[in-house]
Amino acid sequence: MAGVAPESTLDRTFRALADPTRRAILAQLRAGPASVTALAAPFSISFAAVSKHLRVLEDAGLVSRENRGRERRCHLQAQPLRAAAAFAADYRAFWNARLDALETFLADDAQSGPTDD
Repeated sequence: MAGVAPESTLDRTFRALADPTRRAILAQLRAGPASVTALAAPFSISFAAVSKHLRVLEDAGLVSRENRGRERRCHLQAQPLRAAAAFAADYRAFWNARLDALETFLADDAQSGPTDD
């Protein structure tokens, strides 16, 4: 029996990015490292729920944590986003080529004028 393919880094990245709370946490971390308490402050969800979101982000390699005394500081690790951006860029090129072909078709059609059907 064929097994399920192991989850790739790209899979974990997109799974992490699929949630708006996790994207908001990443947006906060773009400004610099922050404590878990500071990251949780803007959300109306429990501290435990924010910790779960942080674990998903850590599993994806998007966040790292360090202990500073009693405080846990979170850091953005943007490297996994590079693979996600490359994945999206491939599809951007695909859609740009399709739109260019549509533009050419419409321009040719407009030059040929209306048909008498």
